[in-house]
Amino acid sequence: MTKTRLEAFSDGVIAIIITIMVLEFKVPTSSAWADVKELFPALFGYLLSFVFIAIYWVNHHHLMHTIKNVSSGILWSNMHLLFWLSLIPFATSWMDKAHFDKNSVIVYAVLASCCGFAYYILLKAISKKEKGNSKVQKILERQSKKGLLSNIFYLAAIIVAFIQPKIALALFAVVSLMWIIPDKQIEKVTEL
Repeated sequence: MTKTRLEAFSDGVIAIIITIMVLEFKVPTSSAWADVKELFPALFGYLLSFVFIAIYWVNHHHLMHTIKNVSSGILWSNMHLLFWLSLIPFATSWMDKAHFDKNSVIVYAVLASCCGFAYYILLKAISKKEKGNSKVQKILERQSKKGLLSNIFYLAAIIVAFIQPKIALALFAVVSLMWIIPDKQIEKVTEL
């Protein structure tokens, strides 16, 4: 089975996720700057989640270039990832409405961790499918290590959010910086 439908479906779901997040914005009731200023927490949450989703999309795009065909394991692992990503608009909206209080940030951190583990599972499904390709295996192993490190940060964010939610938000930023530039080795291997 080719990967074309998997990529198209994933792109569509991710586009819908971003659309849902932006539709959460409420237009100010007046043109006063004070009303616009009230949107800043929502804008921050949107920015955080948009970057989070964008990083997954870019890395997913690169990851799909390592394979020619998909297995049922890859399909279900991909659906598992999309499920968790689809909950990001809910968590983002709750953080905004709760003014980034402890419980909303904890839920966001748990959800980020679930997304991270789902991506890791997808990596393992692809690794299983590409057993004979040593170059791809090397890249997937490096990606897996980065994925495990990300999940350690997400788990730390869950714990820290109980004490200081703002530090948990900083941990999300650290993970984003780790993944914002995709692995260049994937591009090199797929050019061959």
